[in-house]
Amino acid sequence: MTSPINNAARTTAQGHFRTLRLGTPFQPRIDAVAKTQDWYNWAGYRAPHSLWDEELEYFAIRSQAALFDISPMTKYRIEGPDAEAFLDRVTLRDVTKLKPGRVHYTAWCDDEGFVLDDGTLFRLSPTRFRLCSQERHLPWLLDSAIGFEVTVEEETESVAGLALQGPTSFAVLREAGFAGVEKLKVFDLAEFPHDGGTITISRTGFTGDLGYELFVPAEKALSLWDRLMTAGELRGIRAIGYAALNRARLEAGLIVANADFTSADLAIRADLLRLPDEFGLGFMVALGKGHFNGRRAILEARAKRKLLYVLVGLEIEGNIPAEHAIVYHKKHQEVGLVSAAMWSPMAKRNIAIASLTRPYGDTMVEDLWVEIYAMRELQYQKLMKRAKVVARPFIKLDRRTANPPADF
Repeated sequence: MTSPINNAARTTAQGHFRTLRLGTPFQPRIDAVAKTQDWYNWAGYRAPHSLWDEELEYFAIRSQAALFDISPMTKYRIEGPDAEAFLDRVTLRDVTKLKPGRVHYTAWCDDEGFVLDDGTLFRLSPTRFRLCSQERHLPWLLDSAIGFEVTVEEETESVAGLALQGPTSFAVLREAGFAGVEKLKVFDLAEFPHDGGTITISRTGFTGDLGYELFVPAEKALSLWDRLMTAGELRGIRAIGYAALNRARLEAGLIVANADFTSADLAIRADLLRLPDEFGLGFMVALGKGHFNGRRAILEARAKRKLLYVLVGLEIEGNIPAEHAIVYHKKHQEVGLVSAAMWSPMAKRNIAIASLTRPYGDTMVEDLWVEIYAMRELQYQKLMKRAKVVARPFIKLDRRTANPPADF
């Protein structure tokens, strides 16, 4: 006779594979427009890879207004008298220079100087911050907060988020009645009334285009979605998935954790660990502010020239994307790997981001090649294509920083 305990365990095990991914507060609206049913897992949430057409969703970003659900992004509320000092201790940049109503892009390291993650830090008031990141770091943040008069709470579920990006994004917000949004410069933030409460709007984004990010209490999420969609109807507003956003961020030369670099706490091989200088984040390191996590290791690596890698932009001949291609010097010496690649409609170039071993890349070395496997008549053919190191971003749009923003 099977015991009740065994029956309960069997039921749990059998039901495990039926467990659905979480839905965000915007899920009812996203499901209503999801024609492709192309989903992926973002931090346990059911997120759209595409919603209606990956190509056209990309062009919505570049020619009209695109709405992307960023609710699964990990969000922490950090507040208290020592909030500034705490964040100055754990992140690379000088938080004392971040004024209320401003945002900056930052990163944080372990004690060996290897990057744990990057993200955006929003200063909502003198003693209140919001830290957004790709991965979850709550235990590490709580341990690091010992000795500081500060509270750290995750608010991923309670705060929903939307990215509104594209040339008509400002016009949509103005039409939606967010008076004063025209005053926001790049990396500014402010609170605006919405549905009996307030929301936070920042002039930030991940596309290299004119754009904004909106954070709203979860219970007010659907009313915000409807407000934007109604206001943007004549401005071509469209909901998009991650594939389109990923194309835009690549053109902008922006990097993604655990795609272009591996978080230190997730790396299973030593050669995957990266110091900030090894993938273009050295500009963040504020040595003048005193001690912070990884400071000693970063200084030692710089002094002893122990920087082994460099993250670069590549331009590749032809029009076949070199996704995950191996990079060679003189066609035979393996010197790196491509982490993201595409044919850019805006730049009219075949572009990529790659991690190369030094001295390749940082010395603009000649005679680089990528190995591409392309489908030809139902079989893969190996193509060796020339590559050259080029500056990022691959495109630079004046409307991103125009002040006041363009009103289309």
